[in-house]
Formats: sequence, structure tokens, C-alpha cells
Amino acid sequence: MRYQTVIPGRFLARPNRFIAHVETTDGVQTVHVKNTGRCRELLFPGAAVYLEKSGNPKRRTAYDLIAVQKGDILVNMDAQAPNRVFAEWLSGLLPEEAVLRPEYTYGGSRLDFCVESSKGLHLIEVKGVTLEEGGAARFPDAPTERGIKHIRELQRAAEAGLGATLFFVVQMEGMRSVAPNDETHPAFGAALREAAAHGVGVCAWDCAVTPDSLTIRREVPVLL
Repeated sequence: MRYQTVIPGRFLARPNRFIAHVETTDGVQTVHVKNTGRCRELLFPGAAVYLEKSGNPKRRTAYDLIAVQKGDILVNMDAQAPNRVFAEWLSGLLPEEAVLRPEYTYGGSRLDFCVESSKGLHLIEVKGVTLEEGGAARFPDAPTERGIKHIRELQRAAEAGLGATLFFVVQMEGMRSVAPNDETHPAFGAALREAAAHGVGVCAWDCAVTPDSLTIRREVPVLL
């Protein structure tokens, strides 16, 4: 997936979850942050960031903050990007008769995708990963009860005989592994391990990241 009209900037402050102040060559901009997570290890004063210009001239914020440089690693932190890049990637791999349906309702949840094919239904929930510690990726960066609900729904689907997968899109390159962040949300890790033991597939792929693109690259080991 590609972005349009991307410019560099320098992060100054984040008054709330939704906006940030960024210094650019055209002055200080108030921009929309496309990730409501904490991202404290990414967004600190002076960090190099990248902004995409909005195509909507009526918007209050002219730019979206989409990526940040963390040392040698460029991290895409657009929370909408994982589903977009996953759909592009999987659509190119599916057989012609299979249909990829987004936002599929199953039980009491709306899961990100369902693949309908001659093999039946396969439910997929996608989680974007932006937290890196010592060359390893971890999820989540903040407690997520919604994430646990999705895992439980995938487990029920697997127990009912359907295909079910939790897919981590690691929004950076070169991570040696992905693991649940038990220190931040132990219940998420416990739910994920239980679901895996009951037939839910858990996999992760990292991404090649540039200021204006995101591409799923290679599989990364998941440590449960």
C-alpha cells in the first residue's frame, strides 16, 4: 500500500490521543495521529516523523501522522494500515474461487475478515504491532479488552470447526520474534495461549516500511 504526498517533520508534543504538534518546513502543524495507542516509546520530542497530506480540504487537520523513526527502525504507526496491507497481500494469494469479506460478523463480534471458499469459512482478526523492545516485537502496548473479545470469538469459531487465525502485522522490519506483552496485559497473553491450544492459528509477518509505503515482507516467529 502507498501513501500520497508525504512530508517529513519533527515531533513536538501530543496534547491528546488524536492530535500532535509537528514542526515542518512550513511551520508548526497540528496533525491527526492515526493511532490512539500510547506510543510513548515512539512519540517523544524531537523524533523524526512523516505526515501524509489529507485529501479533504475541509478537515481541521491538514495532515495525518503515519510513521516515526525509532533509532535505525522506521515504524509505520497508522492503525488503519494493517488491515489495508493485509487485504492487498492476501487477495494476491487466494484462489480465484475464494472471496475475502471484510468486517465479518460472527457471534457477538465483528472480525476483520472472513475467507469464503470451497473449504468453508476462515475467520481472521488482524492486529497491528508497533511496540519494539531489543529487536523483538510485542503486543499490545496498552490493555485491550476488545482484543481479548476477538480472541474468544476466534476460539469459539475454531471449536465449531471453522478456520480461525489471529494475524499480527508487524509495522516495521527485521524483528526476530513477536510475543504477547504479558507485563502490560497478562490477560491478553493468557487468552491467546488458550485459543492457540484450541485450534486458533497465530502468525506474524513483518513489513518493509518507507515513508510513503508499507509492504508485507516475511513471516516472523510467534513466541507464546
